[in-house]
Amino acid sequence: MTPVRLRLDTLAYGGNAVGRLQGKAIFVPGGAPGDEILCRIVREKKRFAEGELEELLVAGPGRRTPPCPVFGDCGGCQWQHLDYGEQSLWKERIFAETLRRQCGIDESLLLPLAIAPEEWGYRSRVQFKCSQGEGTFDLGFYRRGSHSVIDVPRCAIADPRINAALGLFRHWLRGLPIPGRILQVDMAVGDTGGVRVVVHLADEDPVPLARYLTPLAREAGFALFLQFGRKGALHPCCGVADLTIGIGAPEMFLGYGPGGFAQVNLAQNRYLIQLVEEAADLTGTERVLDLFCGMGNFSLPLARRAGEVIGVEGFAPSIVKARDNALRNGIGNAVFHACPAESAALRFRSAGGWDLALLDPPRAGAFEVIKDLVRARPRRILYVSCDPPTLARDLVPLLQGGYTLAWSRPIDLFPQTCHTESLTLLTLGPR
Repeated sequence: MTPVRLRLDTLAYGGNAVGRLQGKAIFVPGGAPGDEILCRIVREKKRFAEGELEELLVAGPGRRTPPCPVFGDCGGCQWQHLDYGEQSLWKERIFAETLRRQCGIDESLLLPLAIAPEEWGYRSRVQFKCSQGEGTFDLGFYRRGSHSVIDVPRCAIADPRINAALGLFRHWLRGLPIPGRILQVDMAVGDTGGVRVVVHLADEDPVPLARYLTPLAREAGFALFLQFGRKGALHPCCGVADLTIGIGAPEMFLGYGPGGFAQVNLAQNRYLIQLVEEAADLTGTERVLDLFCGMGNFSLPLARRAGEVIGVEGFAPSIVKARDNALRNGIGNAVFHACPAESAALRFRSAGGWDLALLDPPRAGAFEVIKDLVRARPRRILYVSCDPPTLARDLVPLLQGGYTLAWSRPIDLFPQTCHTESLTLLTLGPR
């Protein structure tokens, strides 16, 4: 199809720019509001079309040159070509529009975006994909819209310690006589210390690779683990398994192991916890339920201000860490259960009920858990979400079930991407 001239006006959820051609919305990856482009239509739908940016004719006012040499080909970041101020404006706007459109939230209840203190080098956990052939080895990310791997010399949003480790592992792994057997390399850092690396293998004996990598990793100061086989068995090679992050005021330290979860933006995680503590407004007597509690990221700071905290998490190793973290920080009023979040609000409810329920579900949201909360009727709910559409979906039954939205605030934990975290406070009863 012959390219058409198109002006791009807005950004949509998912990161694409949007223009209109004969009344039909055209979604264009890599576009910016205000751009005038030549666009090639690559996919026609009944109500919209998808296009590719063929040529930039006039740059929009918020456009910049992305610093990453593989931006556009790499499927990781969507918005490096936008000034950070432009990114922030559109994250706030898209978040507000999602909640207004899907559940009728009044705009006055939607607070401004909490911007990130650093837009580069913030990411503390990265999963690098691998592609091996005879004499070739690519270590990076999937190309946009595919499962082929693009080699990434460094990642602009990764912690500098991770980028240093990335260069070493690319050198160490290239040319090994096991093409196709190394699937992924996970790298993570905490607030202190070195890099933890987990190398994922297909069904392969880990011992030869462990013998080769262990002295190299030990000399570089890395903690190294190999994960292999259908059951994901973890083979320790060297170093300490736990990474440690600092949170709260006064500061406490939490550890989490390989396979466990911690927010990728440690500075913004600390700010998010501060917002949670302020919104919880605890006096020392309350009974608090923390669903999807992980290793105690919210449970333990709240426990210092509550009467009792019950934490629930389906990933049992994280519950082990939560209990360890409570012990190391002298927290005696937090109890943790390794079980699904579904039905927990009813199962662990006491005669006095819940004063506060906090939930931090995965991107898919917590629709079944929301049904339990409507029945359990905690006096207040704090919902931490990483996906505005599933947040809006989950808010509807709460608003229909007797809850009032006090406020909702987007928080930028993921600069250079279209993703937005948020914190929402709901109270039982009318405003």
